[in-house]
Amino acid sequence: VPLPGCVFKDALSVLSQGTAPPCTAAGGALQPSSSGSVGLLVNLLDHGSLPFSPNSIDLGSQGTRDYNPKQMAIREKVFDIIISCFKRHGAEVIDTPVFELKETLTGKYGEDSKLIYDLKDQGGELLSLRYDLTVVPFARYLAMNKITNIKRYHIAKVYRRDTPAMTRGRYREFYQCDFDIAGQFDPMIPDAECLKIVHEILSGLQIGDFLVKVNDRRILDGMFAVCGVPDSKFRTICSTVDKLDKATWEDVRSEMVGEKGLSPEAADRIGEYVRLHGGLGLIEQLLQDPQLSQNKLAREGLGDMKLLFEYLTLFGIAEKISFDLSLARGLDYYTGVIYEAILLQPQSTHKEEPVSGDGLVGMFDPKGRKVPCVGVSIGIERIFSIMEQKAEASEEKIRTTETQVLVAAAQKKLLEERLKLISELWDSGIKAEMLYKKNPKLLSQLQYCEEAGIPLVAIVGEQELKDGVIKLRVVATREEVDIRRENLVEEIRRRTCQP
Repeated sequence: VPLPGCVFKDALSVLSQGTAPPCTAAGGALQPSSSGSVGLLVNLLDHGSLPFSPNSIDLGSQGTRDYNPKQMAIREKVFDIIISCFKRHGAEVIDTPVFELKETLTGKYGEDSKLIYDLKDQGGELLSLRYDLTVVPFARYLAMNKITNIKRYHIAKVYRRDTPAMTRGRYREFYQCDFDIAGQFDPMIPDAECLKIVHEILSGLQIGDFLVKVNDRRILDGMFAVCGVPDSKFRTICSTVDKLDKATWEDVRSEMVGEKGLSPEAADRIGEYVRLHGGLGLIEQLLQDPQLSQNKLAREGLGDMKLLFEYLTLFGIAEKISFDLSLARGLDYYTGVIYEAILLQPQSTHKEEPVSGDGLVGMFDPKGRKVPCVGVSIGIERIFSIMEQKAEASEEKIRTTETQVLVAAAQKKLLEERLKLISELWDSGIKAEMLYKKNPKLLSQLQYCEEAGIPLVAIVGEQELKDGVIKLRVVATREEVDIRRENLVEEIRRRTCQP
């Protein structure tokens, strides 16, 4: 049922004048409400005048979800940890449009291009929703603004017309948290910092034991060459090898030979390498490998990998990093080190996806100038799912507000005094609430604090007003102390450890 036109007019009237004139809508009459726009919205819902009702079936788009206050509190905590880490490492923040020119996005994501959401042609530019934050948005941003050196982070929603798997944190609309370093730098120093950032974030989130796998695209290509893979099959074989984290070697080999047309001998030689993983010892071993050591690309990649592990050792995180030859990526823009982090719990599939390549910016620069980039994209939705599951399992009480103190009254007819006190607290930067009743019962006010997790209650009473004090109650211990009104703000700050 469409909303009647007068509803929109009346809503504007509510916002500007604080009153809602009567209006007859489909489903019944809308009555004026003394509580302004909130009352109008409640009336609309009560009378079924909106195009949906609280009792209707699930109307959410497939692959999307709503977040309640507890879920949002968890998300904000995660974002705070990630953003503080990015800032600690000197990153700047940027933003880009949620849509891009369709022609700009097309062909940049290989087979995944079919997952791009195209917007309806409305007689102007052909546009599509962004698929990620790096391959097109960041590269285009650098090229259009002629930027050759930046350390940036970008946190925003992206869109993919993929098959949703909600329980595993895979949606059609989801956040990405990207950190990238663009510019000409000495080898492996930016890469080592990116891995340090991943280590700091996963350690700070405390979501479980993890391991960061690393490899190098040059080592992969060199390995394919010495194993007898034709140049034309490098990318497709790379995509098959990338399935080893979900499939057995037998299944991967079968796909290489049966579907991709690779010779069984070449597949078996690949199998000898891709099941290797380790650290500096493995790198030294492969540098002495009679076949890999003769391939220029592999030799360069192994040399840089050795340097990377030396830097990671200095950062004190080498024990969490594994050089894994099964880690592969099929997209052409991955040109150097690639890495992903996995949680070691069997039920988890969380990953941090790598972003590493030199050719992205050149795709958009009129002169084809290349800007080397390295970075990481945090699999944020999977982290959210894990954090929510942990919170449910522990039955942990999650605060959905940051309120430091509730302004309460001990007797009736003290609304004016409560309003004056809460205004003083707000003006001083204190996060404060009060109940929206003229004469609330003290017990109701205290119970609200316990339910909401508010740590303090500032109680206004007749005797306190005469004495020039406020009774400050600690909810957890029920301790009460009289505080001079002029000292109340400082006392609240001290007890809640907030500036």
